Parts: sequence; structure tokens; C-alpha cells
Amino acid sequence: MFESLYQSFADTADSSQSAARLAALRKELVRQGLSGFLVPRADRHQDEYVPPSEERLAWLTGFSGSAGLAVVLKDRAVLFVDGRYTLQAKEQVDLSCVEPVALAATSPAKWLEKHLSRGMQLGYDPWLQTPGQIERFAKAAAAAGAELVAVEKNPIDAIWRDRPAAPSGAIHRYPARFAGEPAPKKLARIRAALGNAEALLVSDPHAVAWAFNIRSNDVAYTPLPLAFALIGKEGRPRLYVDPAKLGPDVASYLDGLAEAAEPARLETDLAALGKAGKRVLFDAASVPVKLTRLLKEAGGESQVGDPIALMKARKNRVEIEGARRAQLRDAVAMLRFLHWFGGAAPKGRITEIDAAQALETFRRRSPLLKDLSFPTISAAGPNAAIPHYRVTVASNRKIKKGIFLIDSGAQYEDGTTDITRTLAVGTPTREMRDRFTRVLKGHIAVARTVFPKGTSGAQIDALSRLALWQAGLDFEHGTGHGIGAYLSVHEGPQRISKLGGVPLEAGMIVSDEPGYYKAGKFGIRIENVLVVTPRKINGAEHEMFGFETLTLAPIDLALIEPKLLDNDEIAWLNAYHARVRTALSPRVEPGLRAWLRRVTRPIRE
Repeated sequence: MFESLYQSFADTADSSQSAARLAALRKELVRQGLSGFLVPRADRHQDEYVPPSEERLAWLTGFSGSAGLAVVLKDRAVLFVDGRYTLQAKEQVDLSCVEPVALAATSPAKWLEKHLSRGMQLGYDPWLQTPGQIERFAKAAAAAGAELVAVEKNPIDAIWRDRPAAPSGAIHRYPARFAGEPAPKKLARIRAALGNAEALLVSDPHAVAWAFNIRSNDVAYTPLPLAFALIGKEGRPRLYVDPAKLGPDVASYLDGLAEAAEPARLETDLAALGKAGKRVLFDAASVPVKLTRLLKEAGGESQVGDPIALMKARKNRVEIEGARRAQLRDAVAMLRFLHWFGGAAPKGRITEIDAAQALETFRRRSPLLKDLSFPTISAAGPNAAIPHYRVTVASNRKIKKGIFLIDSGAQYEDGTTDITRTLAVGTPTREMRDRFTRVLKGHIAVARTVFPKGTSGAQIDALSRLALWQAGLDFEHGTGHGIGAYLSVHEGPQRISKLGGVPLEAGMIVSDEPGYYKAGKFGIRIENVLVVTPRKINGAEHEMFGFETLTLAPIDLALIEPKLLDNDEIAWLNAYHARVRTALSPRVEPGLRAWLRRVTRPIRE
């Protein structure tokens, strides 16, 4: 009945081979004269989702999370992970040979300073590390009397005998009816923002896709072309891409915008800019240290600055309308899933994989679906306590009484979606209702907030935690992340987080997803997508902003403890559910309408 076409539940990261692979890596390190090696979860662009050919960390350790760093020394190997993955790492790696370390406990730099010895040579791949990362690691190594050494050939590639081929996705145009702004106008804006720099080195494929209005499928879940670009004040921009990826139509389109060049030419062009003493801007979060050093060694100057990130983050009118359409389309699929789940789950026969396949199948009823925006987090019971849990055939659980969490999203050509719902199966406990309601209070606090221009996500983040803090509780991930326009479901630089220092501006799209996780028991998260909009306030002395909620789906009333909500919070929830009913009722069949009325009924006024 249900099937999955866009995601696999196979456990491709196998820790059973870690001991043998670590031994082979250490042998190769000795051959290269190295005492150790840094293994980041990264490709040349620091992408969240990387092609199979770049999954070095997973191949070595068995850890399949989207962020992590291993340090391999002669006698030990450690894996650094953030709060999203502390539980997952312990479950996935072979603890006899890989030691997970939480970033909250210590940073890689501090660990290196403590554990490296004088005279050690710690290797790294300069294509897979940014200048900022290497600066921190080099300083730590020097403090220990050791040295950080760039390698010409990644030692893992030397021992990874069956490494997959590099991706070769075809590039296609992204129509102006979805982009809302033609590429020549975007490129003109970028040139005008270069300041005293001669050129911008574009290393983030999201920025490449946005600037040139192109998309591809080089990685899963995000329609990216893995490519670099140089955009100068003068002359045509240069796009470094394999010509085999360009069909006649897109080649003709790009010819009017830029010069397509072989990827290997990038190093030659940067060296030429360096020899001419030029200043080049770069994105500190994605540029390989290999390229900034090449420019500097040739005589040029590299300068941190990426005008594209903020341009891309501030969605135009067409992109926002596309997001509304995509969210509404996605809401119908989500509603059908929730209705199916409400009937199937109490019988105790469906599994996490069944639920993920069902939701994807409902989404595929829309011919506009292009992909999922990330692997569905379909988590029952204790698995829901792992914030970024990914169900596999090996981990698949039957959904039993308690809590079930599903976090999912879709890629439509007019927008990217992301939604999390936590659902009761059977009668929830008092503790579950208490925790869920506190998370809901935090979600509502963010959704309702009004704030002056210049306010950052870090200033808003605490609102989502206050009700949890009052009970001595918290969660370890950020409250929200930016979302792209048929691009990454996790887009920067905007975010609602303790580390979110970028001011929120009109047109930015962010998620609102506070949570609570009781290790080994259950997990809760409520996520909607919001867009920042201007707000008119009589007598206001500042330019003000607020949020419009784009996501439309019922929030499980069975998990709410009304006594914990104040009147304003109840009014928000009732109004939100009224919006859901009004928007979705005309788009579903009569039987589903009756169910929708019941699950969105007002709670006490």
C-alpha cells in the first residue's frame, strides 16, 4: 500500500568494520609520516548532505549524523558530536575503538591541546576544512608542541577501495516564476556589494544555485549543483562545473550569464588573481582553506564577506507566495497522514518505517513533489528521545502506547517544507502532557512575539525555553533554523538559537521547534515554519516585525494540559486551529473534514 521512493531505511554506515578500517588508516598515516588525522563530516563545500563519495566519517566510524569530527591518533580515536547526536553516536559507533565526545563537554581544539604531544604531525585535508577551523586546530597543536600538516592526498581515499563515484547530476534552470528575480539582476546586486574587493569566490552551492537560478541533484534532499563560481566586478562571472552536467538548453542559458569552466581551472584563476595582488571575498563557513591559502601564497588577499547569504535569506514576494502554496499543499498530505495514523497506530501493528512510508506516499499524490527535504524522523518511544533519529531496518520499532514523533519535509519547486508533530498513542501520562504543554507554550511564545528591527534569533531563543526552565528542564538544540526557497531545509545565516547573532529581517523564513527529550523514554517537538513580516503598532518608536505561521496542521489536543495554558495561549491555539480548518476543509473529502473539525475543536476559552 505504502512505499518509499525518496529515502532508504538501510543502515549504510557499518561500525562492524571500524576496527579494521582504523588499523588500515593508521598504517597509511605511518606511510605518509603522520601521527594522526582529522576526519570531518564534510565535502569541499561544507554541505549538510554530502554525496556517498564524501561520507568518509561514516565509512570510518559508522556514525551517520550530518555533523561530526573524528580525531584519529596512534592509540585512540575520538568522535566529536553536538547535542543533536550524543545519543545516536553512542548507539552507532564501535565503542571499543571509537570514543564519542560531546561538544558541550569539550571542543576539538581543547582536546587536541591536551592530548597531542611534542613533535607530533597531525594531518588534515585542506579541501575539507575552512580557514577558521584550521586556525583553531593549528593554534591548539602549536600549544602542545605539535604541528598541523596539510596532505596532498586524503589517506582515507587511499584505503577506501570501493569508494563511490563522484555525483554527476544534470543542471537545469530554475524558472523566474519561482525565483521571483532574474539571474542578471541578482548578479548585478552581488557586484554592487563587492566593496573594495575585485571578486567574490562562491563556495557554497546554495549560493551558486541562487545566484544563477539553477538547480541540480548532486546530493539527496537538496537540489544542489556541486560547483564553485567567481563573480568579479568586471567581466563575466565564471562557473566551475563539469560540462557533462550541462545540456544544450542550460548551456545556452548559462552562456548569457557566465563562462562555464572546468573545475580544475579554479585554482589557476585564483592564482592569477593572487599574482595581480587582488582582494577576493569568501564565505568563511564554506570555503576550503586550500583556496584561501592558494590566493595568499600567490600574492593576493582574502577577505571574509559573503553578500549572497543575506540576499538569499530575504525572500522576495514570489518566493514567499511559493512557500505559502507549498506549505498548503504539504498540509493536505500531512492531514491525510494524521488521519491514517490515528486509526492505524492504536492497533499496535505499524512500525516507524510504515509511518515514514505512509507520509511520503501521501506527499507523492502531488505531482509537484520533487523530493523530501531530509530523511523522515519517524520515532516511537525511546527513539523519539534522539532528536535527529533516523530509522533503519535494524532500529525499526513497532509503534506502541505512548508518544510518537514525526519530523519531515518536502521539496516542491515553489517551496521547501519542514514540520514536526508529536502524537499520543493511547492515553498519555501526566508527565507527557506536562512536558508537551510546556513545549507548546514555548512554541506559541515565539510565534506570537513582536520585536524591533535589529533583534537577533539569540534574543528570541529564550522565549521558547521559559516554560521548560520554570520546571528545571531544557533542550539541547536550537529553537529554529532558516529555510530556503526550493533549496536547503537548513539555511543560514538566520536562525533562532543561542548562537543566532544575525538580526531577523522581513522575508526571512525560519522554523519554530522547541522540544523536550527524556533519554530512553520519549521525546517531544512541535515545529511550524514562520516568515518574518512587518508589523504596524500605533505609537511605535521603532520599525517592528513579527511572524506569520505558514505551516497548517493540527496539534494533538490529547497531549495538552489546558490548566498550564493562559488565556492568550488558548486564544492563539484556537485561532490557529480555526485557520487550519478553514484552509484545509475545502481541499479534502467530506469524511476527512468531519475528522478535521473534531481534532481542531476549540479548547476552553
